[in-house]
Amino acid sequence: MTLDISTAPIASDTTDHAPPAAGRKARASFDLSASLVVFLIAVPFSLGIALATGAPLTAGLIGAAVGGIVVGLLGGTSLQVSGPSAALTVVTAGLISQYGWQATCAITLAAGLLQLLLGARGLARTALAVSPAVVHGMLAGVGLAIAIAQLHVVLGGSPQSSALANLIALPGQLAGPHLPAVMVGALAIGILCGWPRLGRLPGRAGELGTRLARIPGPLVAITAATALSMGLSLRLARVEIPAWQPQSLPALPHGPVVGLLAAVLTVTAVASVESLLSAVAVDRMSNRSGDLDRELRGQGLANMVSGLLGGLPVAGGAVRSTANVRAGARTRWSSVLHGVWVLLAAVALTGGLRRIPLAALAALVLVVGLQMVSFAHIRKVHQHREFPVYLATVLGVVLLGVLPGVALGAAIAVLLALHRLTRAHVDVTAAPDGSFAVRTHGPLTFAAVPRLSRALGAIPPAARVTVCHDGSFLDHAAYEALHSWRGGHEAGGGTVLMVTERQADEVLDPDGAVRSGSSAGPHRCRAWTPWVGHHCIEQQEDPHGRLLDGVRVFQQHTAPLVRPELARLAREGQTPSELFLTCADSRLVTSMITNSGPGDLFTVRNVGNLVPAPYEPGAADDSVAAAVQYAVEALEVRSITICGHSGCGAMKALLDGVHERPGPPTALTRWLRNGRGSLDRLRRAPAGFAARPTTDLVEELCLTNVVQQLDQLLANPAVERRVEEGSLRLVGMYFDFATAQAYVLDRRSGLFSPVTEHDTTPLRTAA
Repeated sequence: MTLDISTAPIASDTTDHAPPAAGRKARASFDLSASLVVFLIAVPFSLGIALATGAPLTAGLIGAAVGGIVVGLLGGTSLQVSGPSAALTVVTAGLISQYGWQATCAITLAAGLLQLLLGARGLARTALAVSPAVVHGMLAGVGLAIAIAQLHVVLGGSPQSSALANLIALPGQLAGPHLPAVMVGALAIGILCGWPRLGRLPGRAGELGTRLARIPGPLVAITAATALSMGLSLRLARVEIPAWQPQSLPALPHGPVVGLLAAVLTVTAVASVESLLSAVAVDRMSNRSGDLDRELRGQGLANMVSGLLGGLPVAGGAVRSTANVRAGARTRWSSVLHGVWVLLAAVALTGGLRRIPLAALAALVLVVGLQMVSFAHIRKVHQHREFPVYLATVLGVVLLGVLPGVALGAAIAVLLALHRLTRAHVDVTAAPDGSFAVRTHGPLTFAAVPRLSRALGAIPPAARVTVCHDGSFLDHAAYEALHSWRGGHEAGGGTVLMVTERQADEVLDPDGAVRSGSSAGPHRCRAWTPWVGHHCIEQQEDPHGRLLDGVRVFQQHTAPLVRPELARLAREGQTPSELFLTCADSRLVTSMITNSGPGDLFTVRNVGNLVPAPYEPGAADDSVAAAVQYAVEALEVRSITICGHSGCGAMKALLDGVHERPGPPTALTRWLRNGRGSLDRLRRAPAGFAARPTTDLVEELCLTNVVQQLDQLLANPAVERRVEEGSLRLVGMYFDFATAQAYVLDRRSGLFSPVTEHDTTPLRTAA
């Protein structure tokens, strides 16, 4: 986001940045408003989950409060909001019917302890190894089971003990519905489905609908359904919230040890997988990088506390977390505050909550269950040819239960993977010149040897053959078959050239003939491939030789593509619109992070992206000032960006006091003195510019240094004049290597905000 600087007054010695205190206040206000939004969603949702499981309704509120406070404080994903999980509804309902409520609390406590141990062992990422088709199928199956069960409540009845029993009993329930319950449930469902679409109405109605849609739909639906039932004095079953009592505490369950162990493992697996997948999604949504092991430990502690206090099992939830991010949350305190509000509501609002009809809560959970069946996920699974895994998991969860359904889906996934390992394609193409090209696709295992041998055996003796393998797995049996054929073919007077898929385009013509004089060189990178392709260069002891390899590839592949544009620039001269001043660090590739090409940026690089103050004795450097002046006056750039980065060595040296060490100063120590202003600014006002939690003091100084250098840039008379005219913008940027994420300094908030792939708003100037 950017703002034209011409409208803002500019002091002669500083830019108009928001002070650190203002940044903290801005974050606090965002977190407070976001916590209220999530609270309004969490209360009816938690009550509905408790109703669906058959647990005491207070258990839902306890789980929401514990999930918000404990995971909010200790979790590894700062913007994730945890609470009672819809994915655990069927599991919890089965445990309550089999072991009772107090034993279920003990199972929740044990599952939390197991989560804590798994997180402590650093095993969080192993949960992400589960096939996405199995995960999405599990969620869809749970959603269908929930919806079928809650449909009975909306119709005025009671759910059965299993999804299959609910399906069998559904025709009888439809034959004799309770009309008041149906009326209330239909109203709640209609509001839940229509509320997000209010902004699509035409004209002023759409503008009003957009404002109304900011109010959480679940809150509106429950409020409207309650008002209807009270206004018409309908006789309905309503929420019963008893006072929390000591007998709600967990008790040791009775039953076979194997069954209890399976119950603990089921709760652990479902809660962990859902929490970790949700954490990854939230991190992507908010452009952050969380700690999954810490998140798993936080979830474990929350489940231990929730089970101990008589609450439902807790997991990170996509509904609450998405609402938290979209409401503008900045830190983990939004989740913590939401838990505090839920706790206060459980104590102070029990009278109002007791008026809510059960049919309204059931309608809410029914809609949530149906939303867990995502058609976008079905399309994606179908594109990856894993729909059989998805369908098997859905049917298994609905008919057999969560754990058997997941096991069935995982077994189908393994069988499908084994089937694909045996399916390799071997294509033989004859060229007009009599040569042959053999292309293999997929893993070549022992199962593919007969097909491979038949294809190779059909090639005439003494023919010139190029064998291209796509780089997939090649086992010993296939290797022996291929090389045995090669030896025999060459012994009969033929020639065989073996290349990889990358080399094939260099070696083969479009018609499959071998190019004359072609050979596979050591450099496998193709023109305009992603930068990561440089890892395919064979390591050489001589770095100069490696550099020349890259130059040769440029001359062969890239130069013909860029030659017309470079020729134009040679004729017309450079006309960049931006001066980009950044660090000399080898990891920072300006053209890559800005997606720029020749002629776009006038770039200045130095150690620490410093802009020496022109009048500071003993530290000034005319080279940077000269480049700035040339860019501003001769090239007439319209924007200047100062870009810092994470892990800057110059900032580490400043914190270590390298520039103040006694003895004759070196060139480096003299240069680092230009960063003293950044160091002093950090000491005066630490932690003032990051919109997210920073990793360490070095990152704080890196961010502060960008702001300070923008101030020092304004000391250049040429820059100051253009800024005052309103024809030049100053932009502060920061690049984090670990997450490959760029941040831009927002003038209004004084914080570095992430640049997202969907953000089309122009960059707001920092000065």
